[in-house]
Amino acid sequence: MTLRTVPRYDGARVPQWGAHAVVVGASMAGLFAARVLADAFAAVTVVDRDRLPDEPVPRRGVPQDRHPHALLEAGRATIEDLFPGCGEAVVAAGGVVTDFASDVGFYNEGAFLAEGPVPLETISASRPLFEHVVRGYVSDLEGVRIRTGCHCTDYVLDDAGTTVEGVEVRTDAGPEELAADLVVDATGRTSRTPAWLATHGYPRPAVDEVRIEMRYSTTFVDRPAGDRRTYLVPPSPPRTRGGMAAPVEGNRWIVNLQGVHGTAPPTDRADFSAFAGSLPTPALQRLVDEHPWASDSVERYPFPSSRRHRYEDLDRFPRGLLVVGDAVASFNPVYAQGMSVAALEAVVLHHVLADGHEDLAPRFFHRAAAIVDVAWALAVGADFGFPETQGDEPRGAAFFNWYLGRLLRHAHTDGTLTDAFVRVLMMERPPTTLLRPGVAWRVLKPVG
Repeated sequence: MTLRTVPRYDGARVPQWGAHAVVVGASMAGLFAARVLADAFAAVTVVDRDRLPDEPVPRRGVPQDRHPHALLEAGRATIEDLFPGCGEAVVAAGGVVTDFASDVGFYNEGAFLAEGPVPLETISASRPLFEHVVRGYVSDLEGVRIRTGCHCTDYVLDDAGTTVEGVEVRTDAGPEELAADLVVDATGRTSRTPAWLATHGYPRPAVDEVRIEMRYSTTFVDRPAGDRRTYLVPPSPPRTRGGMAAPVEGNRWIVNLQGVHGTAPPTDRADFSAFAGSLPTPALQRLVDEHPWASDSVERYPFPSSRRHRYEDLDRFPRGLLVVGDAVASFNPVYAQGMSVAALEAVVLHHVLADGHEDLAPRFFHRAAAIVDVAWALAVGADFGFPETQGDEPRGAAFFNWYLGRLLRHAHTDGTLTDAFVRVLMMERPPTTLLRPGVAWRVLKPVG
């Protein structure tokens, strides 16, 4: 499912579910979940082990927040439904409105894609700024409390072993138990729910893992006010190097270099420039060399594999517990799907809550899987363009990669194809739209 096929948020649909819900993790997925839970529960508590900052700065528990994050159209529209005015608030705090059709130089299959025929505005900002603004909206919701420095140590299971009834937490004041009618795990890739299930006699979800061995190096350079240029140069077989640059708050560009399958971008400034110069377009090296650096360091982040936990296939799962966001599935970050998948999952949770109390977890996992399916097919399917990629290749990936390669080569001169591709990439439309006759004719006609 994508933005076009997921029913939109409607706060009037949800009946009162219970007295208290607990969300473990103040991640973006956790904040989105808290928003929809606030419609159904008298009180919602979000617990996070970090001391959450008062300013939009990186925090210890989210090492990836020093690196690029993009808000795809599916995420932008959904977040605006959940938090009206959120986009304007991000821009007011320094975020940059960019037009994907004209501001973005997208290099793929040997050249830049042509400009799209219609504007496609999005908001470019750092992950800490997005999170800071959304956290402010959540904190202002009636009945919602965010507790920082509060580490969840266990779930509380009833005597029958069938229902989670709360969480055990540890704070500076000592251990504490929080009773809850529903607990949501939004702790990301470090989620301990699979191990907890096994310990308490439940089956662990099967895990799909695709190893891409991605490594990131990121820094910031000064940006002239009003300059909205964005560059995307993803790794493309056989080239294992890539990079990107996007305008963010503080009149800066965030500049990121990528390597897969043994290619490691450097953290030394001179080597960083040289690596950027090895890409098939000089655009990124020019940004790095021609503008003052706004950071004293280059941050590195490893991402060895995409992982998906198949909760939808479990035949037994405790009542009173759900898992969302990266704790369900995390994808190669070069495709920037995480925030948008989490937002769509929150809307699915909203509709599942509205549809009744019975079998909450199975219904949620089944519907969320349809969202993950699309993101997984796009990201993992593309990763299998590299022969070194390890894991289970999605069915049809080889054909789709061939077809997409042909589409992108035609898109060097055909903005209509650029538009069709970008709307799929931004999870606005499903990948099947690329196979419609009007698109397929443009893709399959002879080149030249």
